[in-house]
Amino acid sequence: MAYDPIQMMITNKFKTPASALRFLLLSALYFLLIHAANGKVHHHKFVIRSAPFTRLCSSKNILTVNGQFPGPTLKAHRGDTLVVKVYNQANYNLTIHWHGSNQVRNPWSDGPGYITQCPIKPGNMFKQIINLSTEEGTIWWHAHQAWARATVHGAFIIYPKRGHTYPFPKPHAEVPIILGEWWKEDVMEVPNVANITGRQPNTSDAYTINGQPGYLYPCSKKDTFKMNVDYGKTYLLRIINAVMEEEIFFAIANHKLTLVGKDGLYLKPIKTDYIMITPGQSMDILLEANQRSLGHYFMAARPYFSVDGARFDNTTTTALLVYNNSHKHHKKSPILPNLPPYNNTQASTIFTKKFRSLATKTHPINVPKKVDTHLLFTFSVNLLNCTHDKPCNGPFGMRFSASVNNVSLVHPANIDFLSAYYYKVPGVFEMDFPKKPKREFNYTADELPEYVLGTSPGTKVLVLEYDASVELILQGTNVLASDNHPIHLHGYTFYVVGSGFGNFDPKEDPKNYNLIDPPQETTVGLPKNGWVAIRFKANNPGMWLLHCHIERHASWGMNMVFLVKDGPTPQTQMIPPPKDLPKC
Repeated sequence: MAYDPIQMMITNKFKTPASALRFLLLSALYFLLIHAANGKVHHHKFVIRSAPFTRLCSSKNILTVNGQFPGPTLKAHRGDTLVVKVYNQANYNLTIHWHGSNQVRNPWSDGPGYITQCPIKPGNMFKQIINLSTEEGTIWWHAHQAWARATVHGAFIIYPKRGHTYPFPKPHAEVPIILGEWWKEDVMEVPNVANITGRQPNTSDAYTINGQPGYLYPCSKKDTFKMNVDYGKTYLLRIINAVMEEEIFFAIANHKLTLVGKDGLYLKPIKTDYIMITPGQSMDILLEANQRSLGHYFMAARPYFSVDGARFDNTTTTALLVYNNSHKHHKKSPILPNLPPYNNTQASTIFTKKFRSLATKTHPINVPKKVDTHLLFTFSVNLLNCTHDKPCNGPFGMRFSASVNNVSLVHPANIDFLSAYYYKVPGVFEMDFPKKPKREFNYTADELPEYVLGTSPGTKVLVLEYDASVELILQGTNVLASDNHPIHLHGYTFYVVGSGFGNFDPKEDPKNYNLIDPPQETTVGLPKNGWVAIRFKANNPGMWLLHCHIERHASWGMNMVFLVKDGPTPQTQMIPPPKDLPKC
């Protein structure tokens, strides 16, 4: 039976029609007030529909927003509000997530299907509201249902508050650089096939830069993305990793890169020859066009992949950095940059260890120094037995699964978690997600007992008191195969106060925490067979997803949900649901 949130709101929360009317009027008044308080309001229309595109010598229909691939770039200033009407004209249930936006007190517009909303059904529309708060820099938006984000994604640029400037010299121009993947087959069928077989999903046929595979792929050279520059000028590259399955090394031949921001937050400048960017992350990079020998230079990207024996797309995508007037001087073919080898964990670690917050008067930080809630989550790739009703032929005659603290998240079918919580619908989820692994073992040992391979499906959430000071240890494991895991937390930015390899040592490792200028992030790379310590204040009420941003891991169950309770005042409580919230 279809679930009607408006009917439930009237039935469960109000005794009389008058009280219901007062509630709705106050909700409308609040909606207007937050629009007025947060600066300019931007209105956008997203129409999700199929459109034909040709890549790698063949054509196919892909899901797009407004017929564009990548999708349209959103632009706003810090503190602005965006109202996006999302029309689903595709043949799939879909949602849109605003990756890096905290959505303060408004989880209803966050986007993950069956977590904070039911998906938007074909032929329906949902108006999503994004109230920007402290975000500044580059974030992005993408589909958050099945594998639709492979083509349904785009940049989201947030400029400083009006009257303010960047914490670095203003660049001459800005250029979004979106790293993606391309499958010759229908990408929406990739997870379906994998689910039937129990095996790893098929790897992509190409990586892309701004939707184009580049010089090194068949039938792709003439459409290679080109970025034109003037000698002596500085450009801001807004780089987004929209790749589904792999972390990526990126570099530009003969040019240094200066990292100045990540995930919509500023960093102390870092000069580097390359970057390593995980799925879900965004980076702000300054590029100085300083090559006197005007010409063409390749920018290139290829995977960082450290899983022994697993299949992956080991190709390289390219784009061209073209100096204006270079036709007068350009005679040689462009050269490729020196990218680290695919499995160079040291190169990845050297780069990410340099991240530091600005921590200035104009861009202060507030690291929780005292912690009252200690959590430890393990992230594992597991195996499940095949069954008569769900046969498979995956590794060792089993099927792949994945887990957080040995729980593989299962979505409800007829309602989302958030609505079930708000309307007090029983039996949808349990509030007993473990704060630490129920079975402890040597997580990163070379050889592990067979009993750790399995996992349990569940609909458990972890409850946090409002304003709790949380320290969460993300612990990688060597169950089945160790891997890097880009872990994204919805609704929050967090401080990365420490990281290392091996098992986290609660006595020794905190001695080396950085509590002075740790980077703020929304998506952090959990290193292979390693750990990351993050801290945050639980001051954004609602239900918020934490998950691995490698799509195969997420689809196997490497997700969990936080339930953050309301605070004591109306200003610290979740706002009511919108009247057009989709129904399951």
